[in-house]
Amino acid sequence: MAIEVETPGTGGLGEVVGVVRGWQRDGAAVQLHPGDLGWFWRFGVEATAAATRVWRRGGEIVAVGMLDEPDWLRMAIAPELQRDEELARRIVEDVSAPEAGVLIEGEVAVETPMGALVQDLLFKDGWDADKPWVPLVRSLSDPVPDPGMRVDVVGAEDAHERTAVQRASFDGSTFTDDRWFAMADGVPYADARCLIARNKTGESVAAATVWSAGEGRPGYIEPMGVHRLHRGRGYGTAMVLACARALQEMGASSIYTCTPASNEGAVATYQAAGLEPQAEIRAQNRNG
Repeated sequence: MAIEVETPGTGGLGEVVGVVRGWQRDGAAVQLHPGDLGWFWRFGVEATAAATRVWRRGGEIVAVGMLDEPDWLRMAIAPELQRDEELARRIVEDVSAPEAGVLIEGEVAVETPMGALVQDLLFKDGWDADKPWVPLVRSLSDPVPDPGMRVDVVGAEDAHERTAVQRASFDGSTFTDDRWFAMADGVPYADARCLIARNKTGESVAAATVWSAGEGRPGYIEPMGVHRLHRGRGYGTAMVLACARALQEMGASSIYTCTPASNEGAVATYQAAGLEPQAEIRAQNRNG
């Protein structure tokens, strides 16, 4: 059957989120979690649809891409099809020659599951590996230690605190109250929680959003940050423990996140909360 690629439109995002949710499983390389789509949803449903690409075979979704940035395509491929030659060649064709149908302007870096045939074919065509990122994972089969500080689940009345901590944690962040409400209105947020950690005086010092993919599937942190005025006090580790406990309550089998390998402080924080580094992953970009 021929493989077709499309931009799904706002009405098709629910199907896409459901398919990506179903692909999540412990030990499987997917590269795109429903939480990635959910976090992008802060820009609005129209922007999320415009950034999404879907590959279908016989009407069935077999791969999903999201333009996390205009030149950065993150992809999930159905786990059983990651070495499928026909699908791999079609994806390579689309990302190498955007006019072929993937509707991407200009060249992109492509992030696909490690070990997928797409990677082999891109390397064969002269693409380079990008900078390494480190996935970190913790099983939630055992009890998670108490974070040792107050952690609140964010509702509409606390949205301003959640967004303020985000902006104080990441230089250049544009997370506003309006964008929080847009994210919270999105399909993936039905399986998500925003959390705020507070110090002894009640100040909000760290924040995170956790995304479930359903009972018995890996949950995801995207993003987590500590207010720049409150760093170096263990709040990041406490926040990650709180994320793990929240996802455990939601039925997740494990918790994971991914951070640049160069961000040694972040890696250390996640390790302190019991997440274990996995093999590095790299996107691929066109040589020259």
